[in-house]
Amino acid sequence: MLAQYEAFFPAEPGGAYFEPFVGSGAVFFHLQPRGLFERYSLSDANAELVNLYQVVRDQPDALLACLYDHAIRHTPEYYYAVRARDRNPGWADASPVERAARMLYLNRTCYNGLWRVNGRGEFNVPLGRYRKPDIYRPEKILAASRALQHATITACPFDSVLECARPGDFVYFDPPYVPVSQTANFTNYSADTFGEAEQRRLADVFATLAARGCRVMLSNSDTPLVHELYAGFRIERVLARRAINSKAGRRGEVYEVVVLSE
Repeated sequence: MLAQYEAFFPAEPGGAYFEPFVGSGAVFFHLQPRGLFERYSLSDANAELVNLYQVVRDQPDALLACLYDHAIRHTPEYYYAVRARDRNPGWADASPVERAARMLYLNRTCYNGLWRVNGRGEFNVPLGRYRKPDIYRPEKILAASRALQHATITACPFDSVLECARPGDFVYFDPPYVPVSQTANFTNYSADTFGEAEQRRLADVFATLAARGCRVMLSNSDTPLVHELYAGFRIERVLARRAINSKAGRRGEVYEVVVLSE
């Protein structure tokens, strides 16, 4: 996706890059080594994910030690015990490193790496079927830590970007996607759902930033609602590989859209 839109980014370093839904951070990790921006700001509504990025940046060695412990103890029974920790009132007092290691461990061992919580904010994805799950990855953690030294990382709502984005800044949104069908209605990325009302508010923020002179990019599903919300902007259809579907025959490449403000 990124290679198709090289002209969208500045030719020389300058301005800021904001990613109000950091998700996997793929866009940040693609752009940061190229030195296109003077500063980087990553944010997300998922406080656990934000904590993970902060720990990767600031305490990678402690995180790796905790991940190694998870790796050597991993069994189906251990997985469900770790998953249940957020049901324990004492979990609120867990250290940032413990919380970050738990999130990474569950991500590497749960079904398809899916992060989903119930209305109480409790992680509820079952164990995946992996012979040798890739839990302990020091080289990748350390590389990510080096890249994140250049970024501020905060937990905040997507519209908070309006408080700091300036003309010439690049802002990328990767929100929970609009469902492509009734049965694909996944909005429980965090305890607060992200439905049509939030999609419409996001489109308003996108338009406000574009009018301000920011360069804005957004990824979403190729659905009538997305085309309606961004009808005044450039919409490009792209093929993306998806591994999550209850029916194996429906996994593979699907069309998504990238919305560009110019």
